Amino acid sequence: MTDPISSFRRVAQMDSSSRQVSAKAQERAADTATEGLTKPLAPLTDEVKLSAVAQKAMQEPEFDRAKVEAIKVAIQQGQYPIDSRRIAENFMAIEKMIKE
Repeated sequence: MTDPISSFRRVAQMDSSSRQVSAKAQERAADTATEGLTKPLAPLTDEVKLSAVAQKAMQEPEFDRAKVEAIKVAIQQGQYPIDSRRIAENFMAIEKMIKE
């Protein structure tokens, strides 16, 4: 018998039937999960395709190796001219950019 106002018994019946359905769904999910463990997994492969711009950027940069080596040698020998005024001006420019 059901209470006509609250329909309590119907709710209880619906609750138990939904519990049965969810239990069955859980069993199927568990079966599927264990099934996946016994089957061999397909090999995963990743493929990356770079654009032409990215490929060009990844290549060795273009610069004058001889000039770089000459500067390295001059620095190591203490013969590289340093313009302290120019360095200070560049630091001031960087400071202004940071403050803005």
